[in-house]
Amino acid sequence: MHDSMDTSSDQDFAVKTLPGGAMEALNCQGDCTELAAQLNHACLCVSLDRARLRRELEGGDATGGVWAMVAEERPNLFATTAVFVGAQHIARMAEIVAALERVIALPGYRQAVLCAAPAVARHPGASGGACLGYDFHLGGAGPRLIEINTNAGGGMLCAALARAQQACCDSVAAVIPGPSGECAAEAAFVEMFRAEWGAMRGALELHTVAVVDDAPREQYMYPEFLLFRDLFERHGMEAVVCDAAELALRDGALWHGARRIDLVYNRLTDFYFDEPRHATLRQAWFDDAAVITPHPRAHALYADKRNLALLCDAAALAAMGVGPVDRSVLAGGIPHTEVVRAQHAEILWSRRRGLFFKPAFGYGSRAAYRGDKLTRRVFDEILGAGYYVVQDLVPPSARRVAQDAATVDLKIDLRNYAYGGQVQLVAARLYQGQTTNFRTPGGGFAPVLTVPCGDDAEGCTC
Repeated sequence: MHDSMDTSSDQDFAVKTLPGGAMEALNCQGDCTELAAQLNHACLCVSLDRARLRRELEGGDATGGVWAMVAEERPNLFATTAVFVGAQHIARMAEIVAALERVIALPGYRQAVLCAAPAVARHPGASGGACLGYDFHLGGAGPRLIEINTNAGGGMLCAALARAQQACCDSVAAVIPGPSGECAAEAAFVEMFRAEWGAMRGALELHTVAVVDDAPREQYMYPEFLLFRDLFERHGMEAVVCDAAELALRDGALWHGARRIDLVYNRLTDFYFDEPRHATLRQAWFDDAAVITPHPRAHALYADKRNLALLCDAAALAAMGVGPVDRSVLAGGIPHTEVVRAQHAEILWSRRRGLFFKPAFGYGSRAAYRGDKLTRRVFDEILGAGYYVVQDLVPPSARRVAQDAATVDLKIDLRNYAYGGQVQLVAARLYQGQTTNFRTPGGGFAPVLTVPCGDDAEGCTC
């Protein structure tokens, strides 16, 4: 059942049951990851309560008009159904995130990464960088980390979305009571920004925050900028959403008009402030004129995709002091990744059907290619670019949804929003094609429901 999210039908939410006895075929006593896969295949319910989602999106003083932006201009931002993930896979992703944080904190790792980074990323700073997103595919061997993002969008949107769900049928409600942690996620986001501020400014009080992007009103994620502004204001801070060009440096501080900015929540995809229009932010970063997060140093440490090749190198990790347990976790959690080199061209070309090529500094799957879709011309361009990595292909798992009179299998990306090695929220993105571009009917952000394992599933009635 496709839901266009038009504002004229806010009361059309319905709870559906599984067709054709599909629920009765599910085995609640089996492995929770297998049950999750079965639910993703068989449960065609619409779980989104649009009336409640509207209330969640427009519940604050600073978020008026957000629903219209979503319903009218971004109809594929939110999926109408949930994604089921086994508790074992949820725990495994958290284990990988924690192991990565421990490795990235090591002096040897930081030295190896930062020596290859631009000078702007080598500027020292005590803050770790906010809003990390760890993106996973569920392969046959469990969760595999595809990439890390330092300006991962969607956290506030997904927290609101999770609160706007209802159990889609009685049998599923018995297994999964409903999404949890969404309010805790918002609290965690606030504490994250306070921690970023405190790492740089100690006990001083955080007064003002600027959510910054280029032409923010034109950005697809602009509704989330407003949600963050509201979040900051609800916790006693002044907040503004503004263009980077509106900021100015004077008297050793960063200003937006007459308002001094304490902290910049940076949503730019110019990760190293290379563009001339970001010169003010670049200088503010060097001068410590404001706390900027996420920042160039965090991008170099976490999100440069060349790091994945280093994190796959067991010998290099051991030399840095990474223990055997963390080496094992990373070996099982990251698909083999290497830097593309011209001398390996023929080997890579012969193996291309099982590989995925992506630029080291890219985002949003731009200029990324599945090897089986590559032409020789594009492959030669990748070789000549000098900044690509290649990763073993991990096909995403699928969520079957009802769309019009048919069923469609949509691909699943799982994003773990995390800070300091702790997962704040797990959400999914549903899509078709190669990229999660929020253009797929029935796709978009989806809440993740954890399927319990073992004794925790005793209440199942399916």
